[in-house]
Amino acid sequence: MPNRLAQATSPYLLQHADNPVDWWPWDTDAFEEARRRDVPVFLSVGYSACHWCHVMAHESFEDDDTAAYMNEHFVSVKVDREERPDVDAVYMEAVQAATGQGGWPMSVFMTPDGEPFYFGTYFPPASRQGMPSFRQVLEGVRSAWTDRRDEVSDVAGKIVQDLARREISYGDTQTPGEEEPAQALLGLTREYDPQRGGFGGAPKFPPSMVIEFLLRHHARTGAEGALQMAADTCERMARGGIYDQLGGGFARYSVDRDWTVPHFEKMLYDNALLCRVYAHLWRTTGSELARRVALETADFMVRELRTGEGGFASALDADSDDGTGRHVEGAYYVWTPRQLTEVLGAEDAELAAQYFEVTEKGTFEHGASVLQLPQREGVFDAERIEGIRERMLRARDERPAPGRDDKVVAAWNGLAIAALAETGAYFDRPDLVEAAVGAADLLVRLHLDEQARLARTSKDGRVGANAGVLEDYADVAEGFLALASVTGEGVWLEFAGFLLDHVLTRFVDEETGSLYDTAADAEQLIRRPQDPTDNATPSGWSAAAGALLGYAAHTGSPSHRAAAERALGVVKALGPRVPRFIGWGLAVAEALLDGPKEVAVVGRGPDDEATRAMHRTALLGRAPGAVVAVGPAGSDEFPLLADRPLVDGDPAAYVCRNFTCDAPTTDVERLRTVLGG
Repeated sequence: MPNRLAQATSPYLLQHADNPVDWWPWDTDAFEEARRRDVPVFLSVGYSACHWCHVMAHESFEDDDTAAYMNEHFVSVKVDREERPDVDAVYMEAVQAATGQGGWPMSVFMTPDGEPFYFGTYFPPASRQGMPSFRQVLEGVRSAWTDRRDEVSDVAGKIVQDLARREISYGDTQTPGEEEPAQALLGLTREYDPQRGGFGGAPKFPPSMVIEFLLRHHARTGAEGALQMAADTCERMARGGIYDQLGGGFARYSVDRDWTVPHFEKMLYDNALLCRVYAHLWRTTGSELARRVALETADFMVRELRTGEGGFASALDADSDDGTGRHVEGAYYVWTPRQLTEVLGAEDAELAAQYFEVTEKGTFEHGASVLQLPQREGVFDAERIEGIRERMLRARDERPAPGRDDKVVAAWNGLAIAALAETGAYFDRPDLVEAAVGAADLLVRLHLDEQARLARTSKDGRVGANAGVLEDYADVAEGFLALASVTGEGVWLEFAGFLLDHVLTRFVDEETGSLYDTAADAEQLIRRPQDPTDNATPSGWSAAAGALLGYAAHTGSPSHRAAAERALGVVKALGPRVPRFIGWGLAVAEALLDGPKEVAVVGRGPDDEATRAMHRTALLGRAPGAVVAVGPAGSDEFPLLADRPLVDGDPAAYVCRNFTCDAPTTDVERLRTVLGG
């Protein structure tokens, strides 16, 4: 019989709806029930594409005896971290503070008041390698709750007090100047892996936000070292196993330093961020590899993640059926020499093995190899290789596909909107721009209420109950601003303004300028989450600073610019110390130092060839964080277009800073030079 999760909109929660565990969703009723029964709450947090979440579910949550013990002695609450990033952030901070590490599934035991007192991540069904079994943990917690309640209460109270002391207040410091990006670049150089690209050791995550900073820093200062690190890292990733060499798109991370073996789940946010990064790299260098990867990644998102409602699904699982009924990580993506021969025949299989580095020993498990690209592609027959690639892709399409998390997350769709809009504009792909518009339409139609308050998720056209957090408002505003620049439709600027007004009134501390991840009127947890550092996505703090700055450049709003500048105080404090974890904040700081530039393209209408050329040149400009407005003379679509006429009847571009403009130009090449194109 299904439990209480059967009505959830989260695919992750629905995966647990038939567990024998009497799961509760996160709500006040669950905690009231724990209080009534005088039992602790067991909180389990994970997400749909999480491999070890599935493992623990099969081993423990689907076991009748374990479930019976949980049901008798606990109120068990299941949370999708992607639906409730606030709950995840608060308790993950406690887990990391107590154990020195974190991860998913996250397992937390707490009082009926939500105060945590025991933590962990994955627990096996039987003790091993010094790790207690999940049943031992359950019995130990129950014993402590029953026999040592005062001790439990004391531990819980101290943890909550410690979390309360971690309030961040960097917003009232000065904004970053030239020194902070320079120091950040030096710090990144020290951590850079010159042999393999990227930063640090294994596991290696795609440093998309750091790469965006490096590209912007190069554009503003000409620092060749910054561009070299960005370009080499992008090439290494694109040639490695972390990139899907057949279907496009990136896996979550590489388990090794060489980008060879990925953790195979594919997340919307990674692919949106990396699509944009590779498009910006092409804009800077003209690299054909960067162009191909940007377009293939965009096509992957549209082909495999677009939902029937026009939004973009959250993720593809790492695991899939290996053809024997077993769910195995990477089964959909890896190849053996024998499989190549079966699909291609002996002669083409030998060539494919050389090209994609498929060996008898293998680079993954059980003699299988993750496809990679050689450094010397030019020695292979490109036309023959393309035919081989297409045949392999068709054969792979017949394999059991990984599961898809169809949940539409507002923030990640905002990132996808920005990436698809810009990639479509750069490479003359109006279908990609249309896909961005479709996702934006869905967010406006379904996720925004009459007060422009944003819901975080939806699924199958049904909006979820969870309120948007700071990253939702900021990333969707960023997507809308990019869409406004690409389409010339001022309505997207207007919608961005609605969202950013909520940021100013509900997420900003008026005294310090600090930002919180949840709104002032959101559900009160044991701590109001606040984190300015990047994780898998730009922090809500940095993303909000970027969107506020872009909106101010479009409109001249002093309040939005002031809020952006105050928020960037955190970059001055953290940029030189931990540049890898505040890359987006550093990228926004580069835009601030450059102005950012405001480009008004006044033309003769969207069908005029000269106007389109001027508009595309403006979009391809490398000036960090530059905003673009396009429209006919006299248009009221954008404030930047006001009182700016054609020049002798010809389309003209006005390049401004703080609404103070240089003389207009009708020369595309001159505009390209001014914007660093």
